[in-house]
Amino acid sequence: MDKVIKTDAEWREQLDDLTFKVTRKHGTERAFTHDDFPKQPGTFRCTCCGAPLFDQAHKFDSGTGWPSFWQPVDGEQVGESVDRSWFMKRTEVHCNRCDAHLGHVFPDGPQPTGLRYCINGVALEFEPED
Repeated sequence: MDKVIKTDAEWREQLDDLTFKVTRKHGTERAFTHDDFPKQPGTFRCTCCGAPLFDQAHKFDSGTGWPSFWQPVDGEQVGESVDRSWFMKRTEVHCNRCDAHLGHVFPDGPQPTGLRYCINGVALEFEPED
């Protein structure tokens, strides 16, 4: 995988303010503001670098207000790190290709994985299947 490395100035040129705040500065969009993706088969890609991250077939309605998935397309594309912000310990997930902050993963999702990848909608772009 080719790493994508850019300066903050380069990311600011490419991204709108909210997307920059979320993906480059580890922010979070408000719940229920960005889950308007199409429902047909397709792939959710990183909005920063285009890496394939999640498949529509693995998406589910968690009721949390953020797009949720029970697994990534490829475990190599989505990395994890410890997030100790907000006086708690969580597992942050990021794009391994460009280090974009995507959201967090929690152990309260559906089977078969039992995981809930809770992802900021602005961190994703949907590409329908041909």
